[in-house]
Amino acid sequence: MKDKGLDTNRPPRVVVSGYYGFRNLGDEAVLLAMLEAFKSQWAQRRTGRRDGTLQVVVLSNDSGQTRRLYGVEAVNRWHIKEIYRVLREADLLISGGGSLLQDVTGIKSLLYYLGVMWLAVQLKKPVVFYAQGIGPVRTVLGRFLVRRVANRARLIIVRDEQSARDLARMGVNGPPVHVTVDAALGLCGEKIDGGRGAEILRQFGISTGGRNGEGCPGTFAAGAVEGPEADHAPEIRNNRYSCAKDASRSVTGTGQLFPTSHLPHPTSQIAGISVRNWPGFTDRKKRAVARVADGLVRQGWQVVFLPFHYPADVAVGRDIAARMEKPAPVLERDFTVEEMISVIRCLDLLIGMRLHALILAAILNVPLVGISYDPKIDRFLQQLGLRPAARVGDLDFGKLDGAVEEILKDPEGFKKELGEKIKPLQKLAHRSAVLALDVLEEFRNSTC
Repeated sequence: MKDKGLDTNRPPRVVVSGYYGFRNLGDEAVLLAMLEAFKSQWAQRRTGRRDGTLQVVVLSNDSGQTRRLYGVEAVNRWHIKEIYRVLREADLLISGGGSLLQDVTGIKSLLYYLGVMWLAVQLKKPVVFYAQGIGPVRTVLGRFLVRRVANRARLIIVRDEQSARDLARMGVNGPPVHVTVDAALGLCGEKIDGGRGAEILRQFGISTGGRNGEGCPGTFAAGAVEGPEADHAPEIRNNRYSCAKDASRSVTGTGQLFPTSHLPHPTSQIAGISVRNWPGFTDRKKRAVARVADGLVRQGWQVVFLPFHYPADVAVGRDIAARMEKPAPVLERDFTVEEMISVIRCLDLLIGMRLHALILAAILNVPLVGISYDPKIDRFLQQLGLRPAARVGDLDFGKLDGAVEEILKDPEGFKKELGEKIKPLQKLAHRSAVLALDVLEEFRNSTC
């Protein structure tokens, strides 16, 4: 149906709905990657066009912060009148990325995201699920609503095969479903400056010297945000982060923690730990993480805790650090995505519960050990040919110790395999933007 009120000579407008503006670095990394991918892909399409720069509007819990960080328009995600206004003026609603459609944390979140999509459908705007991880959706009501709304979408892009199967089991069979990967995998490790991360670590008492004489590896890539975004983008205006043997690892603890022979340069090694509170992550399991951290420290490593959701992750990081023989520092600050990426670039090992801590380690070619609290962790590690050290309910010292020890037997070999696995995934991440922009152009062409 044609929208006679749509001016196709004006710049196209895309509204993005997700878990943005909540100080969760994983979701913010997804948003950054999406914006970079849209900008890059649209620039390739717009030569000779009259409709100019792609305009993006983000529904955010902190619209002021989102505007400052990314140079895009942002509106309060809780103001229904504002949501209605921007959707009425939009050419496309992007729902994603991340794990939006789940009811494990309660059905209210699921109702919110489905509600935004339903409003767009009623306004006759195309809806695209963007690199979403589906589920778990366990309630009868939740599964019914997902089926009802998802079948009205124009296109569904999910980040793993299991998400596609979960949708099919819920009866979603209307729109085409494409499987790509998490949007954050589109960020390019080669374009990240390591200098800021080195300075942050030094502020928290972590030395980054001894490997290259200056600090962390990395290069700084300059680029310009074009159009109206330029006045609002102090962070991304000068940074461009987009870039366009398969053996599953199952290890067990040996009781011997990190033999010295595995550590060619022990005094320069840095391990980052990213944890979160979760049911089943009991005191006993936290002590297991602390024991592994103690073992690293005894062998000359430096350990640092990385909060990905501020301030919630700070508390659990402090809890585990306090259980160590000599407490390791916790990065107790609200960091930007760029800053945390730069910090991770300085690491030699990352132990993580947070999905996007593992993803960022992977794109930066940092050896990683996952602890699974949700199927999304297992799904991502499977894409890399890996398995988690343990699920959080089964975590113990031996399993985590064994997983770390296995990597440290041949860290360079691990990095080589990781690099080979991550390249095709990064290409798939950009495929999501191509598919979404195809829907945008199809809609605008149909309203001419």
